[in-house]
Amino acid sequence: MNQNILSESVYFNIAFRLLASLVIGGLIGLERSYHGRPAGFRTHALVCLSTSLLMLVTVYETRWFPSDAQGRISLDPTRMAQGIMTGIGFLGAGTIMREGLSVRGLTTAASIWITAAIGILVGIWARCRCSVGSKTGCRRSSTRSSSSASCAARRCPSRKCGGC
Repeated sequence: MNQNILSESVYFNIAFRLLASLVIGGLIGLERSYHGRPAGFRTHALVCLSTSLLMLVTVYETRWFPSDAQGRISLDPTRMAQGIMTGIGFLGAGTIMREGLSVRGLTTAASIWITAAIGILVGIWARCRCSVGSKTGCRRSSTRSSSSASCAARRCPSRKCGGC
């Protein structure tokens, strides 16, 4: 196991996704900071980065949690996303304030929530690309194998998508 850890492309993929989520969240936060709104650059960048990181744990579960461990519980990406969105909902609820007859903070709560959703999507990038690519992106030619299993293996690095 003397293999250089940085030589594997999966780590570059993870780093790229984390960087992409940081940039996307930062851009949303910069726009809010520019207009003087609460929950600016740092909040949105951290929300997007953290949700992406949590989803990466489920996408690359087999890399970090060995499959031969007894009593291992597999991580379900949909449950992880549900937990993230529930927690972000509580964070957003804390930004909503009632002042007399007006309510403030709804847009802030919505922007935090959508930033978390974007972070989730960036984190599961490979799975999204597989589900979209399996219908439109995979072109079979007469020289290629027509089995969907071989097509799924070429298109999806996690090999969990349904094929072409």
